[in-house]
Amino acid sequence: MTSKRSSVRLCCVFCALISGLLWLLITGGIYTTEAVAQEKADAAKPDVTKSEDGRYEFRKEHDPNGQGKFYMGRELAMVMSFHGAPWLERPEREEEERLSTLVAQLGLKPGMVVADVGAGSGVLSLMMAHEVGEKGKVLAIDIQQEMLDLLGDKIMNNKIKNVELVLGTEKSPKLKEASIDLALMVDVYHEFEYPYEMTLELAKALKPGGRIAFVEYRREDPQVPIKLVHKMTEAQVKKEITLPEFGLKWKETIDKLPRQHIVVFERPVMKP
Repeated sequence: MTSKRSSVRLCCVFCALISGLLWLLITGGIYTTEAVAQEKADAAKPDVTKSEDGRYEFRKEHDPNGQGKFYMGRELAMVMSFHGAPWLERPEREEEERLSTLVAQLGLKPGMVVADVGAGSGVLSLMMAHEVGEKGKVLAIDIQQEMLDLLGDKIMNNKIKNVELVLGTEKSPKLKEASIDLALMVDVYHEFEYPYEMTLELAKALKPGGRIAFVEYRREDPQVPIKLVHKMTEAQVKKEITLPEFGLKWKETIDKLPRQHIVVFERPVMKP
């Protein structure tokens, strides 16, 4: 009797072991199959996808300082947050960028309406406010309310009357059509989330004969100590801004600054 019970126990143990092995093999096989299927699915995903309108590309492999979003072959740079405001205020900026020379090259006149797009903490807005005078106006535009708050404090403390704060969006500077004489973007355009949409809106905001000035670090010059995605060549700027729907014509490129070029476009005056 004892031997029969032992045989039954051994049989049960053996069956249990076989069942366990079968379960491991089955579940392991399922897991492996699912894992392989997932790997194949991931591998099948394209390295490049496009926005619904086909205007922008999204690439898996890209510059770590960029968004992974591309427009006309150029990767869009990461946006500098309001935490970087002290960098805009750094004492050595005048020596590095010659802001006073930049403003002098813009041909500002009393009474002009100027948009400082991506105004940040307002260093250039205040400089231009002095040039356009009491009858002129500077529209300081930024998509970060924190930046506008910093500039607002300066305006209030210095009792400046001709600078107006404008909270824009990623797709629009919130300007009226045919309302400005000049739009200035200093080291800003290359960070736009939607450069096409923004340029279209800015072009509409120009008065006939109005200008847009793009100030960008020269990518042609490897000696300019700025990360690559934060630099633009003159050719790339022209490529992006001379799309027919913008109605803008290249006017001039000014190379009077140590590290940047000023690429200027104009909205032609329609002949009667």
